[in-house]
Amino acid sequence: MNRQEIEKLPYRPCVGVMVVNASGHVFVGQRRDRDYDAWQMPQGGVDPGEDPRDAALRELEEETGITRDLVRVEAETEGWLPYELPHELVPKLWGGKYRGQEQKWFLLRFNGTDDQVNIATAEPEFAAWRWIAADDMLAGIVPFKRDVYAAVLAAFKDKL
Repeated sequence: MNRQEIEKLPYRPCVGVMVVNASGHVFVGQRRDRDYDAWQMPQGGVDPGEDPRDAALRELEEETGITRDLVRVEAETEGWLPYELPHELVPKLWGGKYRGQEQKWFLLRFNGTDDQVNIATAEPEFAAWRWIAADDMLAGIVPFKRDVYAAVLAAFKDKL
């Protein structure tokens, strides 16, 4: 696909989840499908007709095993935050139908214990996980998502 074709594509509707534990640290998972050290917060697509908050809670459980009874939704971004995929990834992801994602982010307070996190899910997304300080998060994120993550940190900074 050339640049002009990619620019005509829509964004994929998606939710992102910032899970924060009692110590104020943020959950990040290391992606299984990348050949480099890529960490990210849970995220995933919004199904047609699905409420974004419900999608966030569904994605959280699908990717981390954390059930909705173990979290409290504390905030959400006002709008949707878009990011562009690197052009070489566009044809490889989502059947080449999207130029990137437009994300609604939710801040969730984790009220469980670490043994209630289970990334060995039906369709594992993460190879490893950890809690990190919010200030350290941007250093380990893939470059094309860094601006969105910075906006999410800014949106939720008062609640971290």
